Amino acid sequence: MNRAALFDVDGTLADTNHLHVTCWWEALRQAGHAIAMHDIHRAIGLPGEDLLTHLLGDDHDADEDDALTAAHATLYGTYFDRLPALDSAAELLRALDRTGWRVVLVTSAQQAELDALRKAVDADDAITATAGPDDVKDGKPAPDPVHHALDLAEAPAHDAVFVGDTVWDMEAGTRAGVTCVGLLCGGIPRVDLQAAGARSVYRDPADLLAHLDDSPFAREGRVRRPRDRTHR
Repeated sequence: MNRAALFDVDGTLADTNHLHVTCWWEALRQAGHAIAMHDIHRAIGLPGEDLLTHLLGDDHDADEDDALTAAHATLYGTYFDRLPALDSAAELLRALDRTGWRVVLVTSAQQAELDALRKAVDADDAITATAGPDDVKDGKPAPDPVHHALDLAEAPAHDAVFVGDTVWDMEAGTRAGVTCVGLLCGGIPRVDLQAAGARSVYRDPADLLAHLDDSPFAREGRVRRPRDRTHR
């Protein structure tokens, strides 16, 4: 039976959350919306339309959503050639791949952005598949992206761990019935991640990698060391 290691990307594997905050703030400012960066930060991780509804209210003029999203994408695109991966992100994915986990990215990033993120993380050899926003009707915190990722990994929920940095990640994973691990590197407090369903919380990918053998990936006999290929 397959085991799935599901990963959010922005703020979890790449240090990009505050870039998103800045770009959304500027896109909103140009359109005449004064939104505090703190509020934008707490909305990062939601799909674009949901983020705008969260920030501007259910009764906002949805006709401007496409223009705001395009402005954000244009601004954020200026960083594509220098997006920073978080320390040990690639090593963490490769360590899980070596021990038999199917690594699947669960992201709301569109394809061009995802390509830039994957280039930054530089661990394509360890990634089995990607569950993107076009694959599901509802994005995080709905469980749909996680369910789709499980399908791609051909793994059951009880043999899956979802690693993310936002409450939206933790809520989506909890609703899908998977074990959730929170990372603090996205800027969300530990207590909020735990309240949203995180079973364990680590500082960043390097911290999770350093404690992998004591993490939810190792509990209940989850980690299976690679077979010695010299013996048949």
